[in-house]
Amino acid sequence: MAKQIVKALDGAAAVAEAMRQIDPDVVAAYPITPQTAIVQTFSQFVADGLVGTEFIPVESEHAAMSACVGAAAAGGRVMTATAANGLALMWEVVYIAASMRLPIVMSVVNRALSAPLNIHCDHSDSMGARDSGWIQIFSENPQEAYDNTIQAIRIAEHPDVLLPVMSMQDGFITGHGVERVEVLEDQAVKDFIGEYTPKYSLLDIDNPKTFGAWAFYDYYFEFKRQQTEALSKVPKVVEEVGQEYGKLTGRYYGLFDPFEMDDAEIAIVVLSSAAGTARTVVRKLRKEGVKIGLLKPRLYRPFPGKEIVELLKDVKVVGVMDRSIAFGSIEGCGPLYLDICASFFTYGNGKAPKVVDYIFGLGGRDILPEQIEGMVRELIHIAETGEVKQVVGYLGLR
Repeated sequence: MAKQIVKALDGAAAVAEAMRQIDPDVVAAYPITPQTAIVQTFSQFVADGLVGTEFIPVESEHAAMSACVGAAAAGGRVMTATAANGLALMWEVVYIAASMRLPIVMSVVNRALSAPLNIHCDHSDSMGARDSGWIQIFSENPQEAYDNTIQAIRIAEHPDVLLPVMSMQDGFITGHGVERVEVLEDQAVKDFIGEYTPKYSLLDIDNPKTFGAWAFYDYYFEFKRQQTEALSKVPKVVEEVGQEYGKLTGRYYGLFDPFEMDDAEIAIVVLSSAAGTARTVVRKLRKEGVKIGLLKPRLYRPFPGKEIVELLKDVKVVGVMDRSIAFGSIEGCGPLYLDICASFFTYGNGKAPKVVDYIFGLGGRDILPEQIEGMVRELIHIAETGEVKQVVGYLGLR
């Protein structure tokens, strides 16, 4: 196992530190709360000569992703960061980056989309981009934000993948929350990610290529199918990279993180920082004799539905916690709930637990342990009676 240094870092500083160690060829970015600290810190690394990165300050997030696309097409290792309305502004180019199979890594510090104007955390930004063709990975804390940023490089650049990655963390909660973070030495990170050799490059004048070409109905369909095929290979690569990173650091990563699931009859499924609060509740209720467990998905896109069904197949009821709403969906539920239900319909062989959804934390509203405990009491009732009074509930709603 490699030597590591313990530092006190918030999530933004942890990502900036990982970016410094990665030393990408190009970073193009525009500041937006609560992501600003990432590119601000990294720009100081550039100014101090600690990296060789070409840092491009641009006039908007649309321009930032456009510059990233150009740099990646030219064969560079490229990174950026954004949040909320910034992600929305680059929407057009987000799809282009995935469709052109460019392994850009973007840190997304989750923040609510307007209106009303809000700078605090929910998952409406990245969930809105969930079908864009990007790989999406969620982090619970600054340590995971650091680790996932490093692993994202390997995942994106894998020859079987060649797709961009969004690495998420919760705005302010994680992004500005200082915790203990174990940081690798610079050379260990460089050895882990290796040198990037692009498969194709605009700058390879001996082997000219066209990027982002015009394609009508005679070829467009096949392009989209190739994206789907590449995404289907992602889970295996994520697990392989996570295992290799575990040997290096002692922190092993997979598709998801189960807790107390071996004999669980009730399961909570939740992304990101709220998993820490839910884990505290699970520990408390386990001491009271409640057979409850927690599943924290790490890889969200592509969604590992078959593997999640295998883990949840024997529970009686699943409580999904969504930090965003898929407006216009069934009962106004959240995206994670839709994916869990679709997974059981597809892979459950006609068997499925009761699944209910709980919307929480929109616009940065705190989620409290007692609120999760109240949710679990409802799940216990469903497990005992099979009666679901409402498909979608709300935690902490006034």
